[in-house]
Amino acid sequence: MACQCLPSPSASTLKHNPKLPYTSPLSSLNSLRFLSNTNRFTTSLTCNAFLGGDIIIPENLEEIPVLFRSGFVQFERITEDLSDTQKWGFLVFAGLIWIYLTARPGVLVGAIDAYLLAPLQLGLDSLIGRRSLKRTDFVIGDKLGEGSFGVVYSGAVVPKNVVVEEPRGKAKTKKLDQRFKQKVILKKVKVGVLGAEECADYEEWFNYRLSRAAPETCAEFLGSFVADKTNTQFTKGGKWLVWKFEGDRSLADYMKDRNFPFNLESVMFGQVLRGVDSVKRTALIIKQIMRQIITSLKKIHDTGIVHRDVKPANLVVTKRGQIKLIDFGAATDLRIGKNYVPNRGLLDPDYCPPELYVMPEETPSPPPEPIAALLSPILWQLNSPDLFDMYSAGIVLLQMAIPTLRSAAGLKNFNSELKAFKYDLNKWREFSRRLPDLTILDLDSGRGWDLATKLISERGSLRRGRLSAGAALRHPYFLLGGDQAAVVLSKFSFTRD
Repeated sequence: MACQCLPSPSASTLKHNPKLPYTSPLSSLNSLRFLSNTNRFTTSLTCNAFLGGDIIIPENLEEIPVLFRSGFVQFERITEDLSDTQKWGFLVFAGLIWIYLTARPGVLVGAIDAYLLAPLQLGLDSLIGRRSLKRTDFVIGDKLGEGSFGVVYSGAVVPKNVVVEEPRGKAKTKKLDQRFKQKVILKKVKVGVLGAEECADYEEWFNYRLSRAAPETCAEFLGSFVADKTNTQFTKGGKWLVWKFEGDRSLADYMKDRNFPFNLESVMFGQVLRGVDSVKRTALIIKQIMRQIITSLKKIHDTGIVHRDVKPANLVVTKRGQIKLIDFGAATDLRIGKNYVPNRGLLDPDYCPPELYVMPEETPSPPPEPIAALLSPILWQLNSPDLFDMYSAGIVLLQMAIPTLRSAAGLKNFNSELKAFKYDLNKWREFSRRLPDLTILDLDSGRGWDLATKLISERGSLRRGRLSAGAALRHPYFLLGGDQAAVVLSKFSFTRD
């Protein structure tokens, strides 16, 4: 096919030739401008392809970035026999495919993670020995907590030149002395408890997944090991999970203190906020905590993961004032159906929403992972499973703002009343006989209360009716610019050690 490249028509040309041949956007490159580093250069290109002609690649196209040039050449090669209309159709179709593959929960990004990043991480971890941890690499310290499937301990990495004597008799732990610089958190999976081993395997998988996709949302995962012998601390064959020590106190631990949230003030902001009354200081600290919680939830939801057990006990506070999610044993990856059974949920009744399940019970069991991944954007749009976690986040907000809800009995009574009012916070507020102090939520024209009502609610017929993490972060509650506390806070320096 013949191709002709013509200069741009002048005013004189247009006057004498008012009906120049039509040039479609797909067959013309006109006055493209490119900025490269600090040197600005301008290239004016005009290529008019007549009907039946090909698009010429200008001689100076080598100045165009390689990726663009390569893509343009490939597009021309693929579509050389197509009409302009067909080319437009091709572009629209390709655009729709791109939108679908990059929509939440991220089919394309998930595939890159599964088939490229995960193998690379495995290879790197194997080289540095992270996937070959063993019992003798660690010394076990004090017990920090216990759940249905595991027991959590403080601990430390044993240096290569240090020999640690195993505890004898009834001694369960070894005091961590100054020889052990690198502190860790260890979780012993309970042996013989139904579901414990499966839960631990899922938790390990999710920690590796998030270490690649959203590392700032959770504690740094170091790996796992299986005990090779039985003694006072270990059971042969028992699995242990290991994290870098980032803090041994959860938000629940801080909330048990009568001084909450002021016991978190210097942790969150680096210093005590002066010049602000106590009520507004309280509101500002709670707001900062909520912002971090919802930001982390948005990041894990963007990967297709729903935590399903958001509560103060599963929110660790780091020494740098960061709030990180822990305990992913109940989490599910709805991109590929990992740890997802439609009619099964590992729930805390004090924090789970009224729908009980992350997706409807009638949802079919997930097909093989590649097929599940391709279908996941449709299921996500239909069911919005991320809203499951947002209800739990709303309960956490109420607990922080209302002291009477921080006790187990107070929270259970509240949940019973809320259920009677069909999960309508406004009706609960209007008719409850034991209405607590809502001052913190009523500040700034009731922004906090409005956010709470939009998180703690039933979901409508379209399975919406509750704010997503992204929508919650855009709520006026988080727009700090207009309140007095934000003005005071803006004067502080947030440098930390």
